[in-house]
Amino acid sequence: MHKILVIDDDQGILNFLEVFLMQTGKYQPVCLNDSTRAIDVISDFKPDLILLDMDMPEVSGMDILTTISEFPERPEVLVLSGVEDVELAVRAIKMGAYDYLTKPLNEEKLLSAIDKPLERRDLKTKIRTLKKNETGSPFDAIVTCSSKMKKILRYVETIAPTDNPVLIWGESGTGKELIAQALHKLSKRRNEPFVSINAGVFASELFASEFFGHIKGAFTGANTDKKGFLEKANGGTLFLDEIGDLSLPIQVKILRVLQEGEYYQVGSVKSRKVNVRLITATNKDLQKEIQRGVFRTDLFYRLNVCSVYVMPLSKRTDDIPYLAQYFLIKYAQIHQRRINGIAEDVLQLLERYHYPGNVRELENIINTAVVIEDGHQLTRRSLPRYFLEAVLKTRYSINNTHYKSIAEVEKEHIERVLEHTKGNRSAASRILEISRVSLISKIKRYHLNL
Repeated sequence: MHKILVIDDDQGILNFLEVFLMQTGKYQPVCLNDSTRAIDVISDFKPDLILLDMDMPEVSGMDILTTISEFPERPEVLVLSGVEDVELAVRAIKMGAYDYLTKPLNEEKLLSAIDKPLERRDLKTKIRTLKKNETGSPFDAIVTCSSKMKKILRYVETIAPTDNPVLIWGESGTGKELIAQALHKLSKRRNEPFVSINAGVFASELFASEFFGHIKGAFTGANTDKKGFLEKANGGTLFLDEIGDLSLPIQVKILRVLQEGEYYQVGSVKSRKVNVRLITATNKDLQKEIQRGVFRTDLFYRLNVCSVYVMPLSKRTDDIPYLAQYFLIKYAQIHQRRINGIAEDVLQLLERYHYPGNVRELENIINTAVVIEDGHQLTRRSLPRYFLEAVLKTRYSINNTHYKSIAEVEKEHIERVLEHTKGNRSAASRILEISRVSLISKIKRYHLNL
């Protein structure tokens, strides 16, 4: 049950909210009409959400909001006011308030307004738990709430205890190496080495030396014997990323390792035995590479005994707010910033983007935003310019039919309503069923000329 603290100097409002919130059966309300005691009560009660009146004697709502904005794990805040004040609303949201509500309060809208920040708080709590690695799970590094991804992870758990080679495929930035690490941690080789190599960063000649090792005198500059990745991983797991970038001669040598469990160091005529589990990954379609004659069919079938597909972020969009909050907590700690949340319009923008760079790109976007943001929550101004331009230009086309974004539909609808009311904002806000403050905010956001 979520704890809600109501701070207001109007006893009538407090009586109404206490009864109303208790009747829902979802909340534990505490009401306070003395704002001078607010900080002490917040510290003792530790509410999940505060309904905070702005206009109070002695200690104002803004004073309270300013103080709690410095709390390391502050509660969510919904600001209450008897007047529509755009400037005050903007200041409150900049200080970390989730939303601004105008009295008198509509019961249905109030419940909706309360649920949204509490959902965000629950999400942040889950992510903080995950960050502390309290579960000790091999999947701790894989942040997901997607049912599709969880199904993939259950499959990974099933195949991990075997020694079968595994081919992980998917777009760049989806987390293929994290899957490989989980496979190793769940395997019977978990206490042996895990060696990770990106084949794409080595030239063909250099890769042979690094992968198989070499003996002294094998080539100019080889002044000593050198262990290769295979020897370093002996007994454990060898993860070879970007397998599709390997040259055909190297592919032949890796095939021998899989078939015979042996290899030759560069410059040596003596074979060496090795016992490794090979996990490979690629962002290429290897069957198309086979048709092009640049990848061996026999090697493909040796590698593809077990296959794991890691979905792009665009196919697991329910993970976007989850990951965004996770990366916010991570980078706020790294950069020592007191940023406690992400503005609702920012989350909407994040959910509309396609992410060609997948989870890695989302992480970079949040990292950049945390560095730039000077408030207590990530706002649109802190997002990278390329990202904003891409989202605002997004168009979806199917069979030459163009579909508008939600923002475009909203903008056009507001324009039509304002035309109908001949620019009367109060009348328009009643038709739209939003507060006048919200309407003015949207007029500014969409640069509507009235």
